[in-house]
Amino acid sequence: MTERRGSFRTVVADPNLRRVELAFLGFNMTEFATWIAILVYAYDRGGAAAMGAVSVILLVPSAFVAPFAAYAGDRFRRDRVLALDYLVQGIAMAVTAATLYLDAPVAWVYTTATIASISITFTRPAQNSLLPGLTETPADLTAANVVSGVVEGTGKMLGPIIAGILLASSGPWAVFATFAVVTLLGALLVSGLRVDVSTVTPDARIEAGDVWRETLRGFRTLRSARGPRLIVLLMSSGVIVVGALDVLFVATAIELLDIGASGAGFLSAAFGAGAIVGAASTVALVGRRRLTPSLAGGAVLFGAPIGLVAIAPSAVSAPVLFAAAGAGRSVGDVSGRTLLQRLSPNDVLSRVFGVLEGLTMLALVIGSVGAAILIEAYGVQTALVVVGAFLPVVILLSSGRLLSIDRSAEAPDTERLRLLRDIPFFAPLPAPAMERVLADMFPIEVPDGAVLIREGDPGDLFYVIVEGRVEITRGGEHVSEQGPGAYVGEIALLRDVPRTASVTAMTPLRLLALEREPFLLAVTGHPVSHEAARDVASARTR
Repeated sequence: MTERRGSFRTVVADPNLRRVELAFLGFNMTEFATWIAILVYAYDRGGAAAMGAVSVILLVPSAFVAPFAAYAGDRFRRDRVLALDYLVQGIAMAVTAATLYLDAPVAWVYTTATIASISITFTRPAQNSLLPGLTETPADLTAANVVSGVVEGTGKMLGPIIAGILLASSGPWAVFATFAVVTLLGALLVSGLRVDVSTVTPDARIEAGDVWRETLRGFRTLRSARGPRLIVLLMSSGVIVVGALDVLFVATAIELLDIGASGAGFLSAAFGAGAIVGAASTVALVGRRRLTPSLAGGAVLFGAPIGLVAIAPSAVSAPVLFAAAGAGRSVGDVSGRTLLQRLSPNDVLSRVFGVLEGLTMLALVIGSVGAAILIEAYGVQTALVVVGAFLPVVILLSSGRLLSIDRSAEAPDTERLRLLRDIPFFAPLPAPAMERVLADMFPIEVPDGAVLIREGDPGDLFYVIVEGRVEITRGGEHVSEQGPGAYVGEIALLRDVPRTASVTAMTPLRLLALEREPFLLAVTGHPVSHEAARDVASARTR
């Protein structure tokens, strides 16, 4: 909690970061509030079938644009990309609000809403590429990323709640009008950034053809890798359920619970709250040799509560059940991602995850349309039961292959895991980050008398001593001796300075080494870890 408060202080004290994060809060509220609003509008016009249709109309163009959106910040000046994106969003939201208020033809409403949906795909990539150019140190970048994560979770909660209030008092047009103002304020905030142009302009521009080539390379990788392909398909199945829930929140609130359109926002917010709690619990997955049980358990916890909403519908129990489903969704998602990391070769890992992200939009469309068809054909309660059973059934049908994959996946070495958990700045890492560190570490052996680290040299590796002893000297003077479980080399990596001391083997050494980039990615990407690393570095240089 102290580190999180420190991160907020860092961002609040920096005018540029403060503007960007406030705009990002508005964006996240806008994204989820307006999605609920357009689904409610569609439902009022044509029931569940119209909700399925609008999902296709809005999400398919966005899916097509998404690969290019991710590279916009690598082609143009990043602060302008973000500001222009917010401006287009705000205008599209405002025009959509006007068409809704004036009861314009449905085609007009969906056209403007689709433009808004497409513009949303540019925001997160632009935000992520801009932040490094606005920060001066790794600590500042870490603080900004921490706040971005908190802001995103907060926006996902607040947006549906505000949408629920506005839907109850006015209607979908009020949701779009309110968040048009919010988004235009975001554009105003970002346009006022005072930046060094060189830090927010990409050095080399990626061409559109390169985007398609990289996307196709990811699919080719999965075509020849059966294990990762199955995990990607299972995780995409989870996204199908998420897409179905967007439709079911609306239909459940209006038809089943009779709490009105505003209830859809509150049910969505409950699901988001459960997802946050579930994500916090996944630290227990670190180092587990078998992830199939947690993957399957997460699928059951995700699906079963959805079905229970249909069996015992209640305005009191439904939010609780949807919150439980959100928790299960997080557990299954982290288990799947961690297993995918274990299975995929490191040199193709980014491509594999790129394909997974690219399939997300398609899976959302399938889920939304599928739920709409089920509701139209069999009613809301049947749709809830089928959607709730979908992912557990998929896991069950895949269980044989999945168990085989889990047995063949390289689980973390228990000795390495124990060593890392005893290091203050690795111990707090969440499950996927810890697994990535374990996968990136490699063993080396050093003979007696060899100089492992020489004072004044550039820093390139971090070391953990598995066996043997070393002497640490500074300026030729003895500082200390270290043995198994100790670690050296972090100061030069964290502070980007030459080595501050020499380390010499007193006995033959068996070590684990971690290169600079994965070390910094792990430590600076998590606030508690980064704070602990800074404390260690400060204590060692006194």
